[in-house]
Amino acid sequence: MGSSKDQLLVRLKELQIDFSQYEHPVVLTVEAQAKYVGNKGGALSKNLFLKDKKHRYYIVSALADTKVDLKVLSQRLGLGKGGLRMAPEQALGEILQVPLGCVTPFALVNESARHVSLLLDQGIKTQERCFFHPLSNDISISLDAHGLDKFLKSTGRDPSYVDLEANPPVGKDQPPDLAAFIPSGSTVLPDLPDEAPASQDSTGNHVSAGTKSAAVIAVKPSGNVQNVKEKPVNGARPSIPSANAGKFVEELLDKTSTLLLSEISEDSIKQHGGQLGTEVVNNIQKCLREDLKNLATIFKNTAYTEGFYAGIHYQPKRL
Repeated sequence: MGSSKDQLLVRLKELQIDFSQYEHPVVLTVEAQAKYVGNKGGALSKNLFLKDKKHRYYIVSALADTKVDLKVLSQRLGLGKGGLRMAPEQALGEILQVPLGCVTPFALVNESARHVSLLLDQGIKTQERCFFHPLSNDISISLDAHGLDKFLKSTGRDPSYVDLEANPPVGKDQPPDLAAFIPSGSTVLPDLPDEAPASQDSTGNHVSAGTKSAAVIAVKPSGNVQNVKEKPVNGARPSIPSANAGKFVEELLDKTSTLLLSEISEDSIKQHGGQLGTEVVNNIQKCLREDLKNLATIFKNTAYTEGFYAGIHYQPKRL
């Protein structure tokens, strides 16, 4: 069991950290939280729980109006453009041990989150106080950067603040400026698939990380089955994505949820009002149509290829 909000609040008091607390109904978005504490004096924060292709996890804690581009952030970490994605909900319970909507730096109080990397928005230091959920989204607390730093140091972490809106060039002579934030350890989830997550090749098609951006092509067997059987199969089997339905569905859900979150913002609500739902649906269909067709084709081709290789390696018993 992870720490509770009451245990966390007691710890903050023991550390003599000055904070104010405000109880309110459960909220899942910054906009909803603003209705209850937006006039209490303090900046609102947004907190993202991310993972990379090697199942390393990150919390990005930023001011609500800070623009965080995951593609740029991924490059700055040295992970490539598509190296980061939203962590699955299961990881919230297994690693951070908090429910949906409760991701904040305070989740790092739990031992299970010891390998999670934390990137703090440098804008937090410019605010007199910032609001965070203390492990539960039916309460918000406000404190200054000094108090947050004091808490993080009590967990053995050295707080680091970065410019999350920066987009410095990354290349041969310009190494990723945030590479030091790559977690040195790893957290293994027993119930999550241990296969390499999908990445993208130069054309935008999703392929397995083990394929090194090679295109996935269906292998069609020769019409002369006898020749195939007599031909010896030498060398290692080519690397192909796993024909795993669960992984395929996870890809679809990750892409859909990431796009959905990016479409809903305070500006879009003001712009479209009651038509926001229709607008979001139309944009999601437009953006995801080709990606989903590519994923479906790759999954079909992969399953076909798996069956073909299984067939040529099958050796029937001689009677």
